[in-house]
Amino acid sequence: MKSHIWIKRIYDPVDPSDGQRILVDRLWPRGVSKDKAALSLWLKEIAPSTELRKWYGHLPEREKEFRQRYKAELDANPDVVHQLREIVTAGPVTLLYSTHDTARNHAIVLADYLQATDHRS
Repeated sequence: MKSHIWIKRIYDPVDPSDGQRILVDRLWPRGVSKDKAALSLWLKEIAPSTELRKWYGHLPEREKEFRQRYKAELDANPDVVHQLREIVTAGPVTLLYSTHDTARNHAIVLADYLQATDHRS
């Protein structure tokens, strides 16, 4: 990817270096107003399906399979992936998520996916 992709929790402070702030969760985060979120876009269609999210439950033993299943969902949703890729190519982007787990979450998988599949576009 030519541009930078940052990842952070939506509860973290807004920073001018965030660039385009894109919420990649299917559900709106608790306790966050739309003003405080300072979003450029809420791209809920790129989040893992409800079924996959519930199955995963952030259990470390399911992480590898979650990554595979989520990437398969992304492969099956090329229009929304293309939409995000266009935004990322245009400039810095921060992918925002709400889960407490900062080490294992779908925003990390999504950023990896975008960078790994950049050669296909």
